[in-house]
Amino acid sequence: MDELRYSVVVPAYQAAAVIGQCVRALQQQTVVREEYEVIVTDDGSTDATAAIAREAGADRVLTIAHGGPAVARNVGIAAARGEIILFTDADCEPLTDWLAEMVRPFADPAVMGVKGVYRTRQREVIARLAQCEFEERYDLLERPQKIDFVDSHAAAFRAKALRESGGFDPAFTQANNEDVDLSYRLARQGYTLLFNRQAIVYHRHPARWRAYLRLKARRGYWRMMVYRLHPGKALHDSYTPQLLKAQVILVYGCLALGAGALVRPALGWAAGAALGALGLSALPFTRLAAQRDAGVAMWAPLFVWARAVAFAVGVLAGLAGMVLFRRGLVATIQGKAQPRA
Repeated sequence: MDELRYSVVVPAYQAAAVIGQCVRALQQQTVVREEYEVIVTDDGSTDATAAIAREAGADRVLTIAHGGPAVARNVGIAAARGEIILFTDADCEPLTDWLAEMVRPFADPAVMGVKGVYRTRQREVIARLAQCEFEERYDLLERPQKIDFVDSHAAAFRAKALRESGGFDPAFTQANNEDVDLSYRLARQGYTLLFNRQAIVYHRHPARWRAYLRLKARRGYWRMMVYRLHPGKALHDSYTPQLLKAQVILVYGCLALGAGALVRPALGWAAGAALGALGLSALPFTRLAAQRDAGVAMWAPLFVWARAVAFAVGVLAGLAGMVLFRRGLVATIQGKAQPRA
């Protein structure tokens, strides 16, 4: 591969059901195949993930002991030979022009990172509302010239910037906010990160209420770990709607004032006002859902309220957990985790 320019790294754990589709999609990119390599890091799977990735055409399949996606990506970074390293997830299916769109902004030598987007083909109500939620975030990302958030389902970075930053922090042991931490570190170093809405991977979002709300509670928990390391980002970043933070605060207000009303009935009026404000806060998302996917708009207010409660639960747990959280040593890029090809 003398012409190799790009490396695509896919961390995979117990991904036998999906990794083949992902790797096959990466084989069909519009970029000349000799210009990129596909590296799958099998994160200690006990199923047929590694074998299926090889059969689907991955250039290299690296097998490591299970350590989480941050470790798996770092092993991929260490092995990558391209000047630009891209990431997607095992349960994603990139469109044929995904790689071309991801690397196009790098024509500007100042650009160090690029973020793409999710789409879904699902018809379940929750999955469609989740897609509307992503579209709301993408609308935010299109406003600033630079962003500070590149999540790893559709991400690209210059290899030099990744290695100098130390890569992903293995203290984030789950597939949750490790990419947020990396993005914040890169942005803090002054690197230019851009958003490209045309770089698309298809994904299966949670399709049931329980799965979606559990995911959001975990998001809230791990975001507190990120804020432990980047406290300034608790106030503002380029991805998180400020209204979502207000909704979480309103949930706490409703609960606290409602409990207080048991002792002082006059607080019931304040609890009712907080509940009413929470209800009104769902209007912008409901309007967006009506514009993007009218068939699910009637469910949008319930979606917003349930999401706020799930985040509130996760944030409370995270506030307790962040006391003990410490940044891990980003050691795997230096080769201290030994993959087996």
